[in-house]
Amino acid sequence: MTKHMPDIACQPHHGPQGKLNWVGMSGIELPIQIQQGLDKNQIVTVSSKAQAYVDLNDPQSKGIHMSRLYLHLDQMASKQALSSNRVKAILEAFIESHQGLSTQAFVEFKFDYYERRDSLLSDNSGWKHYPATVRGEMRQGQFSCELSIEVPYSSTCPCSAALSRQLIQEAFEKQFSSKEIDFQTIMDWLGTPEGICATPHSQRSYAQVKVKIAESDELALSNIINQIESALQTPVQAVVKREDEQEFARLNASNLMFCEDASRRLQNAFESNTEYLDFWIRVNHLESLHPHDAVAIVTKGIDNGYIDDPNLMDPM
Repeated sequence: MTKHMPDIACQPHHGPQGKLNWVGMSGIELPIQIQQGLDKNQIVTVSSKAQAYVDLNDPQSKGIHMSRLYLHLDQMASKQALSSNRVKAILEAFIESHQGLSTQAFVEFKFDYYERRDSLLSDNSGWKHYPATVRGEMRQGQFSCELSIEVPYSSTCPCSAALSRQLIQEAFEKQFSSKEIDFQTIMDWLGTPEGICATPHSQRSYAQVKVKIAESDELALSNIINQIESALQTPVQAVVKREDEQEFARLNASNLMFCEDASRRLQNAFESNTEYLDFWIRVNHLESLHPHDAVAIVTKGIDNGYIDDPNLMDPM
């Protein structure tokens, strides 16, 4: 005989009554399926922390059925690759399982995305780590999906580079102004520590990018990583031989960047791409000269799009 178990959530609510914006769970530990690289058939399992919510429109209801949200996540996110279409299906299942209680839904997956990237010149490759978030909402029947990713790169200060060049010129003048010199003498001197008496400061930097994406069966994280790294030109490296390190130094010298320069490069790259409905970009230069960071933020600037309120400019 099946034992009858009480369901408190279905009993009448006699306490203070009111509608609630969101009710659900956060910090859900969940393996999810993610497309690896540009091949939509190459799927990997990664660990994520998820959030799942619905609104509570019935002021007389004690609460929602949280186990239903969890079961839908387990069945729909851990057994098929995430995409914007899959996120939409999850949200619709949330609402369908709460008929009479909810009309809006929210879901979020935070995870570490790893991808093997080639070295600059040598025949090597290594794994790079990109923190990522997939977030979806269903409000008044309107679906939206957001992809966020953080990409590290190197930034070399243009001002510091100019000041270093000036010191090198002064050192050259002091060393050779009163001498007759030949080409080989100059070449030899440039190869000494005295010849390069100053170097510009550079720092590890981070581009944090959010994009609103259209409905699709793919979630190509590689595409957005490639666009960011191509625009900035100085991606950090996983495996470095001497030729790679030398090429990295050349790329930094060829791509001197204030945070304003980096944000405008990314702005131009994402404005010219019609694949994204909206974008929000924050670049963070973790200064080696200062104890503080240099930051620039830009949005696409569309009506009802991402907000540029300074109070909302915290990192993702």
